[in-house]
Amino acid sequence: MSQAGYPGSQMVPAVSALLSLLALKLLDKERRSHISDFNFDEALGLFAGLNILPKKSYATDYSYRTQRPQQERLLAGWIAGLAPLLFPAAQAFCLDFHPIPYRGEPNALENHYLPLRGKAGPSVLTFLAHEPKSRVLCYANANLTRAEQPGELLRFVEFWHTVTGHDPQWLYFDSKLVPYAELARVNERHIWFVTIRRRGAAILRRLHARPATDWHRAVIDIPKRRHKNIRYLDDTVRLRDYPGALRQLAVAGLGREEPTLCLSNNFEASGRDLITRYAGRNGVEDSLGISVNFFHLDCLASEVRLNVDLDVALTVLAHGCYRWLASRLRGFDKAKPKQLYRRFVETGGVVEVEEGHLVVHFDKRSHNPLLREAALDQDCPAVPWLRNLTIRFTYP
Repeated sequence: MSQAGYPGSQMVPAVSALLSLLALKLLDKERRSHISDFNFDEALGLFAGLNILPKKSYATDYSYRTQRPQQERLLAGWIAGLAPLLFPAAQAFCLDFHPIPYRGEPNALENHYLPLRGKAGPSVLTFLAHEPKSRVLCYANANLTRAEQPGELLRFVEFWHTVTGHDPQWLYFDSKLVPYAELARVNERHIWFVTIRRRGAAILRRLHARPATDWHRAVIDIPKRRHKNIRYLDDTVRLRDYPGALRQLAVAGLGREEPTLCLSNNFEASGRDLITRYAGRNGVEDSLGISVNFFHLDCLASEVRLNVDLDVALTVLAHGCYRWLASRLRGFDKAKPKQLYRRFVETGGVVEVEEGHLVVHFDKRSHNPLLREAALDQDCPAVPWLRNLTIRFTYP
């Protein structure tokens, strides 16, 4: 955080300002104005390196002083530290756009389709990247215009290359993410992708005319998946604005009336493997749902995109914090943040500052044995913004 270049002051340094806003995300608070609920909470103030958290006016105004490069540096440093712990060999990413609605009077914001409303409306378009194996959000950008939307995929590729030194190996996204011309640029970087092609009437007529012997059968054995037995056609097609051939899989049996058309530039993997890979893209939808329901991604209403951009970046950090906690608690590796918050985070206790240590005394709760087993305080590095104090946990 200290290297991202965020503004701060002698009384509230940049790290403390960001940690104060992050605390609201971690504690299931909808808006920054709810920081007033903790006016006299010294423990949360200590978390941010202060005596108490800043006032409401400071918290709500802070994001207007930030810039997009600061969010990029924050996310780069966060992913560089989190990746070795949760996804050290990440190769595939699910990508998606999410519009964050603006609830005020009509303004200069562009209109985007809002699924919950069933129509287009003023909103801030947000791009998110999700690592499917660890189920971690690892990139976000809310400072986008409609004209910049097609190039955001390659901006994420450049971001990942800067952080890790190599490009992603696989990308999964829907048909509206980028035009076909951008797919050609992805292919030039030797990145495999799987996306969806829109179904036209002429395409459907050709598919229905194909004999049954042309269709292959496969089983998508993903746990808890409802439609596992599928049929698919494996063809080679050429599309406008894309130089070269693409592989098209027409998949039936996914619970829809008409076949789903998958496009890929990989001709080596089996059809079943490509379909299974794209089926994992639903994970980014789950992460978006968590971000909206628990981290309240849609509750920030602003006509200034940079204001929303900081909130989205902090959502990525909060999501990663809960994924790390889930990975350390035995039997809770797939638990959602709301469940982790209710059972482990939302608990009472006493914090004492001793010489060289912060000692956290937990109140008696039924899930304390799991925290003791996880030993989260062992090998815990010193906290740099708290005079390099180390943390210790005690249980009744």
